[in-house]
Amino acid sequence: MINRFILNEVSYFGPGAREVLPKEITRLGLHKAFVATDKDLIKYGVADKVLSVLKSAGIPYEVFSEIKQNPTVFNVKTGVKAFAESGADFILAIGGGSSIDTAKAIGIITNNPEFSDVVSLEGVADTKKKSVPIIALPTTAGTAAEVTINYVITDEVNEKKMVCVDPNDIPAIAIVDAELMYTLPKSLTASTGLDALTHAIEGLITKGAWEMSDMFEIKAIEMIVRYLETAVNEPTNAEARNGMAVAQYIAGMAFSNVGLGVVHGMAHPLGAIFDIPHGVANALLLPVIMEFNASAALDKYVYIAKSMNVYTSGMSREEAARAAIEAVKSLAIRVGIPQHLSELGIEEEDLERLSEAAFADVCTPGNPREVSKEIILELYRKAL
Repeated sequence: MINRFILNEVSYFGPGAREVLPKEITRLGLHKAFVATDKDLIKYGVADKVLSVLKSAGIPYEVFSEIKQNPTVFNVKTGVKAFAESGADFILAIGGGSSIDTAKAIGIITNNPEFSDVVSLEGVADTKKKSVPIIALPTTAGTAAEVTINYVITDEVNEKKMVCVDPNDIPAIAIVDAELMYTLPKSLTASTGLDALTHAIEGLITKGAWEMSDMFEIKAIEMIVRYLETAVNEPTNAEARNGMAVAQYIAGMAFSNVGLGVVHGMAHPLGAIFDIPHGVANALLLPVIMEFNASAALDKYVYIAKSMNVYTSGMSREEAARAAIEAVKSLAIRVGIPQHLSELGIEEEDLERLSEAAFADVCTPGNPREVSKEIILELYRKAL
């Protein structure tokens, strides 16, 4: 069997890492930045921490902030037009998955205009050219969009999240600067952190997992357990923020290359149809799906239990699995994640529609245990 592993050309880590921008922009021979970010990051001064570096270096830029929490086909088309009119030669993505995913779609379509309808990018698109150069600076510790070959765009017409997989979209440079995360609200710190944990656990047990990906995912779980609660409760704790920033990147290194499972398959429709934040959807569903998947991945659940510090000597694999599931649920409760879909406005009558969409999602086939639409419906009911 042949396994492929794709990562950024260059990545930087650590508080203040954004200061390398001028050097890297010069090294790549780039001149003007198209800054993809969102209005809140501008409003609260987070984007300016990066833009001030450009200003000091005399690097021109143009800001594009028409990006939604769950970016849409319309967002992308608007961005492609704005990029063409800007005269920029690279994209500087500042934000969480929404900003970076939008940047990826803009960069891919700009250099592969035959995909300008956006919807044809769903799945594994046969693009011929690499994206416009992207430098990605995440402001959340969750999606790892800065290191993945995936991006997610909402098709608002058909109310579905399109998962796009394309090695040509990976940012040329990732700059993981924890100082950009200090003002992230508690709720977002919690939900994005649990999103990262979902990536690590699903990436560990997915069908495509292998030794190299396992190594990264296990380390990511250890770090998230160590740092997440502190990051939630002490927002400016530099060690915890940087620990979470690195942990989510490590999880992304692996899942980007081996795939995910039905947690993401079920979370995507919740975001596309009901605009529920992706991290919240994943965090709520994760313990339910872990319980369902346990019988198909008991050896991996022992690793999870050990990484979460709940494994004790003499435990059977089944006991370790139960301990791991309870540990995930307990962590989610402690950081304030809702425990029932009904708390988010989902009703029984919505579940059939959600199940159909989840069964068709590109992440679902990676699940270690086979599912049907009927099984997914029961899983949603259990989470309701």
